[in-house]
Amino acid sequence: MVTPGSAPQAVFVIKTKELEKLTTDFFRNEMSKIPAQLKNSGVKFVDVLLPESEKFKNLFNDDAEYFYQTFVEGILLGNYEFSKYKSEKKKPSKLEVRFYSDSPAAAKGIKNGIALIDSVYFTRDLVNEPAITLTPQELAARIRKRFSGTGVKVKVLNKNEILKRKMNALYSVGKGSANPPLLIELHYKPAKAKSKIALVGKGVTYDSGGYSIKPTDGMVDMKADMAGAAAVVGILDAAAKLKMPVELYGVIPAVENLINGNSYKPGDIVSTASGKTIEVKNTDAEGRIILADALEYASAKKPEKIIDFATLTGACVVALGEYAAGLFSKDEEIENKFKSIGEKTFELVWPLPFRDEYSKLLESDIADISNLGPRWGGAITAAKFLEFFVDKSVEYAHIDIAGPAMKNKLSNYTEKWNTGYGVRLTVEYLKSL
Repeated sequence: MVTPGSAPQAVFVIKTKELEKLTTDFFRNEMSKIPAQLKNSGVKFVDVLLPESEKFKNLFNDDAEYFYQTFVEGILLGNYEFSKYKSEKKKPSKLEVRFYSDSPAAAKGIKNGIALIDSVYFTRDLVNEPAITLTPQELAARIRKRFSGTGVKVKVLNKNEILKRKMNALYSVGKGSANPPLLIELHYKPAKAKSKIALVGKGVTYDSGGYSIKPTDGMVDMKADMAGAAAVVGILDAAAKLKMPVELYGVIPAVENLINGNSYKPGDIVSTASGKTIEVKNTDAEGRIILADALEYASAKKPEKIIDFATLTGACVVALGEYAAGLFSKDEEIENKFKSIGEKTFELVWPLPFRDEYSKLLESDIADISNLGPRWGGAITAAKFLEFFVDKSVEYAHIDIAGPAMKNKLSNYTEKWNTGYGVRLTVEYLKSL
């Protein structure tokens, strides 16, 4: 909680001698240590005297508001935990954090940070929720509840509507589960919109791999295979609260990729809503199959840009590690903006090749495209597969978040729970428009 305050109970001094080595994540990361350090200490109030932004204007491109925002982001990100299923819960001590500054930019930065991290919390709660409770239907229910009474409209297409619209790709992946597939649409439309963007998020609430079954170790974290969908929800949530002047569509194909006698199989040919056909070579490359129908659906909204978020490939993690997402786009402006904003938010992004020559690796003798290329360049061929289903008149970017969406050691606030990657990054990108 952030309030005005009086005398401090605890004083933290952050020292660094090498200003030239600071990153935009330095204060966010340092502040995120405080909640853990004070846990069970009995301290109820922390007062933070904010430094002058002038000293760091080069690092933050003279954006004083964002400089101050990183402090409250750090405190709140460091205070996150997911312990709802612990049988012995310790009642968390109430910690009030009070920031002091003479700068008008500080008040706005703190206010924006609180609103933004509330959306990140919701995203993280979804990604950390076990698949036994977060089915496609429960995901839709939580989204409806979250946006009830807000300016964001929620529409859910059930199995019958999916089949009516010939979304056989989405249906095929989900038909092996007792919980039928859904397509969830979110729509945020401000009074005056400067642009119109569609965000698409992979929503596999659990991925066993299907008949191309994963080993047990590969399944444990697959509750988080809907991190792309959760990111889209968080972005729409933040955009509405911050009253951003951008019209947004969120499109989420939600399924469980499980096995029964009705499951789709390697060797199947699946038709999509676009009329294009897919040869299924591996049922564990299911995310791109459901996204085929979702991207066609998003294209029909006639946006200026489509950006998708997906925990799509292990190959991207092999290429970039756990710390950075892979970015695929032919639009240099999108590529450059996301890369620079990734450095600012410390949700890191790195562009990978997106050349048309890679499309040859997905050619099929019996369908329009194969869902799997050869071993090499797997993240790139997956991205080229997705591009095949996007309207050519729309600027497109695919962001493979398979690494940074999962807990990792990049910073103090990403170590313990799945991270909610993509919300802070994309909100800053939308601001840049």
